Amino acid sequence: MRAIVVGAGVVGFDVAKLLSQAEHDVVVIDYDPEALSHINDKLDVMTVCGNGTSTSILEEAGIRDARILIAVTAIDEVNIIACMLADRLGVETTIARVRSDELSNTKAVLNASDFGIDLVIHPEESAAEEIVRLIRRASATDIVMIAGDRLHLVGLRLDPDSPVLGRSLRDVVSEGGDSRFRVMAITRGIRTILPNGDERFRKNDQVFVLTRPKSIPPVLEIFGKSDRRIHNIMILGGTDIGAKVAYQLSQEKHKSIKLIESDRKRAEELAELLGSVLVIHGDDTDIDLLVTEGLSDMDAFVAVTDDEESNLVTCLLAKHLTVRKTVALLSKGAYIPISQSIGLDAAVNKKLAVSREIMRFLRGKHVKSVATVHGMDAEILEIEAANKSYITSDTLMNLSLPAGMSIGAISSGKDIEIAVGTTQIKPGDSAFVFVLPSQIAKAESMFAAS
Repeated sequence: MRAIVVGAGVVGFDVAKLLSQAEHDVVVIDYDPEALSHINDKLDVMTVCGNGTSTSILEEAGIRDARILIAVTAIDEVNIIACMLADRLGVETTIARVRSDELSNTKAVLNASDFGIDLVIHPEESAAEEIVRLIRRASATDIVMIAGDRLHLVGLRLDPDSPVLGRSLRDVVSEGGDSRFRVMAITRGIRTILPNGDERFRKNDQVFVLTRPKSIPPVLEIFGKSDRRIHNIMILGGTDIGAKVAYQLSQEKHKSIKLIESDRKRAEELAELLGSVLVIHGDDTDIDLLVTEGLSDMDAFVAVTDDEESNLVTCLLAKHLTVRKTVALLSKGAYIPISQSIGLDAAVNKKLAVSREIMRFLRGKHVKSVATVHGMDAEILEIEAANKSYITSDTLMNLSLPAGMSIGAISSGKDIEIAVGTTQIKPGDSAFVFVLPSQIAKAESMFAAS
């Protein structure tokens, strides 16, 4: 399949890498020769130097043979026009990264389909929503919503005094009482384990638990975590993400928000927009300023500037000052795996929103959705079971599932249940499958018609 990526920035690089690894014929378009040179050095893809809104450039990239175009430049208008041209030239699927919420606004005069766009992705909005969920659940390192908002995958790092240390998964689950949950994965060092009942918990394990939202507090208690509320929050960076986080949190009762922005004009704009948020103009690299403004008195610190090194360093400072919850915006591949091991509570990556949607398209038609979690080397697929498929032939306990695959939950119509050994998947049901990369093809085949 030929795929065209418009934009050779950080997001474009990741999308091109993803498509190339899936052995697709990838062409990257950008007007910056240096960015294209970097891609040529790192990836096995073709590049075309020029504007993605030019028909001649799209023709040079082989647009008439392409099945998908993904426009992820930093300019909304370029992404929209590139997708519109691709649609007119017969491209089957178009995806645009759009920062403005104009196209998704229900009162908008024009919507995405009017421009021939099949999917609009808002990475900044997705990142802001993830940060807000993490602040609401102070003990979680990750929160991924599954099946809309009916199930949550909650990441927890086990403390040295956790009551589950040294105990088997089977024993811990059996004592869970009415709290229906499943431990879907454990990250230990650089390994991701999809555990069986005999797996024992160790100190510093990163545990990913699937449960219903209302069951999160008792599940946290089982693992020795409290669900204390966060009231005082400092946000570093008045970026789009920082502004969205500040606004959403300021709508909640009993929350005091401080936002620090280095650009005076931007700080003045935010002060007008965010009436109940205290906006402070100051250098976001000034450690003395953060301390003076009461960093040590904060319950949570969120760093979302465009400088990832600054985000990392300031969050480490906050942890040193015993701030309970730190969240950093990190996108560089080298930073994310080590962020929690060096003390950060959570890292948010806005590029994941784009990657999730691209992967959803790349999987078969019976695969409805996909999610990824940084730090967990496994994918979460929502796969519909075909008639006469292997997965529907017996209960889960009697099926021979590969070691790198686990069924988390089953959705049947409006009903959803967390999977147990006696669960039997019926044709037409959708299953939420946790699977290691090496077992994805095997997992898909088990849900396909035999």
